[in-house]
This record gives sequence, structure tokens and C-alpha cells, in this order.
Amino acid sequence: MRTVHGVALGVACALGFVVLPASAASFDCRKAKQADEKAICADRQLSELDVQMATTYRLLRGLFAMGMRGNLGDSQLAWLEQRRACGTDKACLKQRYQERLDALQKVYDGIDKPI
Repeated sequence: MRTVHGVALGVACALGFVVLPASAASFDCRKAKQADEKAICADRQLSELDVQMATTYRLLRGLFAMGMRGNLGDSQLAWLEQRRACGTDKACLKQRYQERLDALQKVYDGIDKPI
């Protein structure tokens, strides 16, 4: 079974990208101000999910032209609002990440790929 994590990590490694350490969020935790950001920085699993989602999002964003890239960006902003609404609720945050990773996987699956 293919997963977004496998896709992102495999492609990132193949292209020579450096993947952030598993214990670090995709953003600077020293600058975290919102409750959701602080909860992510304080929890290793949430931090890992954040890195996984951010890596996958950036990879997909780089594959598209302006129109689709804009749509992907709009959906990311909407998702960030949903994540922020979770506050410090770890179960809610984990659910939001899983939903976003699933959505990004569907985007990836919809891309025409050469054989």
C-alpha cells in the first residue's frame, strides 16, 4: 500500500532533499504562538505528522502549474484553519493531520505519471 509518507520520503530522498529531524515540526517552534502550534511542538507524534504533511505538500506544490498550485494552496490554508480550531486537543490535531495526508494522497494519485 502506497502512503503519502512513503511517496514524500521516497521522492525527497531520491531527489537529495534533506528531511527535517523527526522530533522537529516543519516550523520554528521557538516562534510558536498559537495553541495548535504549541501542542504540535510539545508532542513528538504530532511534530512528525507535521513534517510529513509539510514535506508532502511542498513536493506536490512543486509539481503543478499556477492554477492547480493556487487550488492546493487554498486547500492548505483552509486546512490550517481547521487545525487551528483544534487548539491543544491532540486527538483532534491527529485527526486533522490524517485527513490532510489522505487528501494529499488523493491529489498525488490523480497525477498522470509516466510508466
